[in-house]
Amino acid sequence: MRAQDNSSAAGPFLPHVENGTGQSPVIFVCEHASNALPQPWGDLGLSAEQTRAHIAWDPGALGLARGLARRLDATLIHAPVSRLIYDLNRAPDMAGAMPARSEVHDIPGNAAISAAERLARTEAIYLPWANGLHNLIAARIAMGRRPVIVTIHSFTPIYHGKARAVEFGIIHDADPTLALSILAASGQTGLNAQLNEPYSAADDVTHTLRLHATPYALQNAMLEIRNDLIATPEAEEAMAERLAPILSAALRAEERAA
Repeated sequence: MRAQDNSSAAGPFLPHVENGTGQSPVIFVCEHASNALPQPWGDLGLSAEQTRAHIAWDPGALGLARGLARRLDATLIHAPVSRLIYDLNRAPDMAGAMPARSEVHDIPGNAAISAAERLARTEAIYLPWANGLHNLIAARIAMGRRPVIVTIHSFTPIYHGKARAVEFGIIHDADPTLALSILAASGQTGLNAQLNEPYSAADDVTHTLRLHATPYALQNAMLEIRNDLIATPEAEEAMAERLAPILSAALRAEERAA
C-alpha cells in the first residue's frame, strides 16, 4: 500500500483542552493520547489489533493524565489523532513524525509519503497542536502564572524481546531540576523509578519540552509509566492516586527552593 497524496486533507485537527481554568501551575500534556485514524488517512494498512497496540498510541496515558489533572486541579491538553499519522512529540523533519516502521511493525500507509502529504499532515495536525499548546502557555505567562509542563506517556513492558524492569521513568530536557525532585519523592510510590529511563533526551523524545518549556525556562518533566500498570480504568485511577502526591511534593520542593 502506498500513501495517498492527501494534500487536500481534512482539518485542522485541534488539540483537546480539559479544565482550562485549573488553578494548579501544572499543564499536563498527552501527545500520544489517541489511536484515532480518521479520514482521509484511514487505517494506514494496519490490522485492528495493530491500531490498538502501543505503536498507535500510549495505552493508559490519557486516563492517567486525566486522573492526575483532577487531583491537582490542573489543565490537560491531549492529542486528537494517532501518532502514526503524526507523532506530536516529533519535529516535522524527524523520521519518527510519520514513521514507516514502529517497533517491529511496518506502517504501509507511511511507506512512501510525498512532500505534499507531509505538509498536509503537518498543517492539519502538528501546527494546530503546537500553536494550541504554545498559546496556552503564553497566556499563562502573560497572566503572571508561569506554568509547569509535565508530559504523560506509557511504555511497553517488553521492547524488542527484552523485559524492562523500570516501572516509572522520569525524563528531563536541558533542566533536570523538576525531574530530580520527582525522583527524590518517588520512593513513596513503591515503584521502580529511574531517571532518564526507558528513554532520554538523547533519544529525541523531549521535543515538546524542548520546544515549549525550555525556551521560557519553565520547570518541566516527562513521565513514563509502564503500560501493564495502567491497563484498565481502575489501574489508571490507582496510579493517579499514587503519583499525584509525588508531583505535589516535588512542586512544593521547587517552590521552597525558588
